[in-house]
Order: sequence, then C-alpha cells, then structure tokens
Amino acid sequence: IKTLLTTTDAWFRRRLRMVIWKQWKRIRTKMANLIKLGINRYKAYEWANTRKNYWHIANSFILSRSVTDERLIKAGYVFFSDYYKTVRM
Repeated sequence: IKTLLTTTDAWFRRRLRMVIWKQWKRIRTKMANLIKLGINRYKAYEWANTRKNYWHIANSFILSRSVTDERLIKAGYVFFSDYYKTVRM
C-alpha cells in the first residue's frame, strides 16, 4: 500500500500544480506569480509564454521548483503518505 500511496501522492501534487497553473489564466499573471516565487524574469517570461499544455507544464522543473511540496503543505494541502506515516508509526 505504501507504493500505491506514494504514486498517488505524486499524481496529486502534479494535479495541484496543474490547477494552480490553470488558475493563473493570463500570461502576465503567470509571469508575475513565477517572479514572486523566485524564478528569474527571463525564465518566467519564457515559461509564461509556452504553448505546452497544463499537464506537461505541471511536471516541468519550473513549477516543481517554484510550487514546491513545502509550499503546498504550508498552503494547507495534506498528502496521503503523511497520513500513512502517522498510522504506521
């Protein structure tokens, strides 16, 4: 069950990043939010203007580096593997 939960967690985190990227509808908003999250202006402009679909961008290093797991936990999202660790210990 541990493997199932870790793969489900990975999918869930990617899905959350996809939803966040989709909520930043406009290019200007995407660029501004990426800059706020610590990405330099050139890379933020480059990735905000990409034509790749949401699911592909959610797995990119830009979103993985800017919308980290720690930021998601700080925002209040709880992952399945965290519950599993508390029950198993």
